[in-house]
Amino acid sequence: MQQIGFLLFPGFQIMSLAAASAFEFTNLEIGEKVYDIHYLSETGGPIANSLGMIVETEAFGDPAFDTLIVTGAPDIKLPNEAEAKFIRAALAATRRLASICTGAFLLADAGILDGRRATTHWYLARELQSRYPEIRMEEDRIYIIDGSVWTSAGMTAGVDLALAMVEKDHGLEIARAVARMLVVYHRRAGGQSQFSALLELEPKSDRIQKALAHARSNLKSTLSVEELAEAAHLSPRQFSRAFRAETGQSPAKAVENLRLEAARLMMEQGRHPIDTVARETGFADRERMRRAFLRAFGQPPQAIRRAAQQEIQA
Repeated sequence: MQQIGFLLFPGFQIMSLAAASAFEFTNLEIGEKVYDIHYLSETGGPIANSLGMIVETEAFGDPAFDTLIVTGAPDIKLPNEAEAKFIRAALAATRRLASICTGAFLLADAGILDGRRATTHWYLARELQSRYPEIRMEEDRIYIIDGSVWTSAGMTAGVDLALAMVEKDHGLEIARAVARMLVVYHRRAGGQSQFSALLELEPKSDRIQKALAHARSNLKSTLSVEELAEAAHLSPRQFSRAFRAETGQSPAKAVENLRLEAARLMMEQGRHPIDTVARETGFADRERMRRAFLRAFGQPPQAIRRAAQQEIQA
């Protein structure tokens, strides 16, 4: 039986524990208890999450779990001395050490992520990179495996991470069956950008929201300022001023980000020729799309596709 530990702390986010359901349903699918789940904290006893709900925990002891998963919080949480010591000991004692969402900050502060590839929630990825420059940050990934250390993006990405663990432990068919029971994708296609491009803009007015919705539905169009202004029922000058005030970006930059989001998803999910992807997402030609990919991701489209295929094969 594999022992799975979840490291909790006062104010942890309850969605971090959604990953535990993947292990629970694996037990049900296999018909025996192959995973034994433990909730751990420095002091043991009742620990309140960020909503005030109480979870009973065991005090830190022997860190030799098969897998230790560090939960996240709604904001940045750094480990205290006892937590950092336990996390460092777990690196050597466990088969897998993982974090969910902002739990990556606890791993990073304990020195676990230095020199490693890692991810966290897109909203705080650059903050993590700034604080811990030795991390090889990949902010657009759902989860990353670097040796024995696993990191995931936002809270729900912890389910993706747990399903990947189940697949490595018990095979593809069991992981697929568990995903069906949880009514989630076995493997979510694409990176975090598919969820964050519009969220990051966060326009306040209906008019700017309508313009963005028009842009996303008409990527093959030229999407000039005049076209977007018409969708928003504003003059081009009013539109440009309002758009930048509400989103912090120019209309041209926002449109490019939406096109990048769509193009990357097409590159990761399918085998469309690059010329087709460029045409369907409004880049017009492959060279223009290539330059945009290099600016945004530091890699050409072909490298993005190869990485996605390699991850699926792995």
